[in-house]
Amino acid sequence: MPIIHKIIEIETEAGINIYNITPHIKDLLADTSVINGQVLVFSRHTTTALAINEDEIRLLEDIKVFLRKLAPESAKYLHNDLHLRIVPEDEPMNAHSHLMAMMLTTSEVIPIIDGQLALGTWQSVLFFDLDGPRKRTILLQISGE
Repeated sequence: MPIIHKIIEIETEAGINIYNITPHIKDLLADTSVINGQVLVFSRHTTTALAINEDEIRLLEDIKVFLRKLAPESAKYLHNDLHLRIVPEDEPMNAHSHLMAMMLTTSEVIPIIDGQLALGTWQSVLFFDLDGPRKRTILLQISGE
């Protein structure tokens, strides 16, 4: 059974942003010979996350509001005491982003059936950047036959 590694790169915008990466995954899957198997989608950053949900603009805004309520940027966080840590000069105060990411997940596994992602009608693979703008990478590991 082959295991194929692919990378999705995204230049993100400032703040909390949600990107539908389903088309990227489908394109990369189409470049393989895998007909039945699975794809592991893995976010490679501590202030990003993944979810499978509906890509509907008002829902995406609701999700952002919900995450900001869970971990407000203005709250006091020990991680943000940058003067007490050895950090690069451009280190952001981003404890809230780490906490938001912990409420989501860093990976999703999606079945591949007959060469297609076996997502439901309204399901999309959503990538969350909670601390942009940055260059982000998402690892795909496609396996099957």
